[in-house]
Amino acid sequence: MTAPGFRPTHIVPQHGLPAWEEPDPARPTVGLDPLLPVRLLERRGDWGRVQCSNGWSAWVDGRLLVAVPQDPPAPDAPMARTADPRPLLIRAEEALTRYRFAVEGLMSGDLDREGFGAHTLGLRLGIVVDGESVWLYDPDHGRWVYTDGTRLHTYAADEAPRTAPRPPAPVPTRAMPGEPTRGMPGEPTRVVSPDGDPR
Repeated sequence: MTAPGFRPTHIVPQHGLPAWEEPDPARPTVGLDPLLPVRLLERRGDWGRVQCSNGWSAWVDGRLLVAVPQDPPAPDAPMARTADPRPLLIRAEEALTRYRFAVEGLMSGDLDREGFGAHTLGLRLGIVVDGESVWLYDPDHGRWVYTDGTRLHTYAADEAPRTAPRPPAPVPTRAMPGEPTRGMPGEPTRVVSPDGDPR
């Protein structure tokens, strides 16, 4: 029987988890099944106390829990299928690379805190990899998607479904000579000379 209002925050990893009555290795209890949805109630260092849908709770190694981005889909509602996962994986890799370069600039002293903030402004990335299972955040559509390597499935969304489509992203325009151009947030503004060369 599921406790009323039970909302999982995490999933047990695919190999299951040992559990304890208290945050004490000397007090083991029944382990948790693989991929079991649980709610994290509290943390004590690396320990996490979780509650199962039937109300039973135990302590586990909280570092091993897999976070659920938002509410999982209802069991009787199939996940919506979407496109090929490769473009979103490429975008996630590009965002992570951009963040890594900004961190390297900050650590080497080439960027100060303000420059670091400017270089990372607008970056949104979310990825959980657990063996063949991957959850990715799709910032263009404000949703988490799941893939087992073949197709993407919508897993959770930031907002309720909309009745009207999202407005299209603005298209960058080319500057006329002598006018400043606008780059990505954090990029310097450039001025184009009358002969068309950037200054």
